[in-house]
Amino acid sequence: MRSSDIILGIVAIFFPPVSVAMLTGCSFDLLINIALTILGFIPGHIHAFYLLYLNAKAEEKYGKGGYRYHGNGEFLPIHGGYQPVPPPPSYGTTAGNH
Repeated sequence: MRSSDIILGIVAIFFPPVSVAMLTGCSFDLLINIALTILGFIPGHIHAFYLLYLNAKAEEKYGKGGYRYHGNGEFLPIHGGYQPVPPPPSYGTTAGNH
């Protein structure tokens, strides 16, 4: 855990949308956090600390500075590239069987 994570946690205690804005930038998660904070202060806290948790897990998985925020609470590695998912097998079909 870095000192910036501690500062984000302290900011999240007093005003959750600021910590979310510092973590994700101007994103849909920021709008969600603002709405949750307006509806009730506790839901805004839960959302902010959830994003902080995801950030800490991404740092453990990809290393310090080896990831970026992708949206919807998803952190992806900077390096390594995108690995496409292979299409599912076509069971019971005759396509491609000549």
